[in-house]
Amino acid sequence: MGYIRAYYEQIVKLQESEWAFIAGHFHRRVYAKNEIITRQGNTENFLSFVESGLVRSYIPDDDYGYTFNFGFEKEFTCAYDSFLTQTPSEYAMQALAETVVWQISYNDLQQVYNKTSVGNHLGRFASEKLFLAKNKRELSLLKLTARERYLKLFTEQPEMLKLVPLKYIASYIGITPQALSRIRRQIN
Repeated sequence: MGYIRAYYEQIVKLQESEWAFIAGHFHRRVYAKNEIITRQGNTENFLSFVESGLVRSYIPDDDYGYTFNFGFEKEFTCAYDSFLTQTPSEYAMQALAETVVWQISYNDLQQVYNKTSVGNHLGRFASEKLFLAKNKRELSLLKLTARERYLKLFTEQPEMLKLVPLKYIASYIGITPQALSRIRRQIN
């Protein structure tokens, strides 16, 4: 739980009573490597803070699926659109390694929003951060070549290249694993 508090206190200093109320709504959960966290078609009921491990969001298909996001350590993640609207998710989420998360349910988060002024501030910050990351990725897909997207990933998120299998990296930047191999050979 200390990581969540540190994350929040980057934004605002919490009073002990506020922290105790917020922390009381989170529950620890461990997912095994490759375990599905949220199934496509199920409603997302939890906002998760990744303590350790790695999560990918993807649209399932016959091969690897279409990967479009990753949740790294010390970040919040979930099928956020499903969580906000409480409707079935159009994609799945999977632990790519053993993953420890702290989860808060949709209903508990509404209580935190309703009973603490700091909760709304923290929620807005988390939402804005998720929106900005999504917007940045969409612009990258529209404006950059596959090679440029890979190089940008290489410079901005080198940890991703160490942790994530290349087949998912390829999908994330919108190309096949074979095309990624060609790009990597050209760069080396």
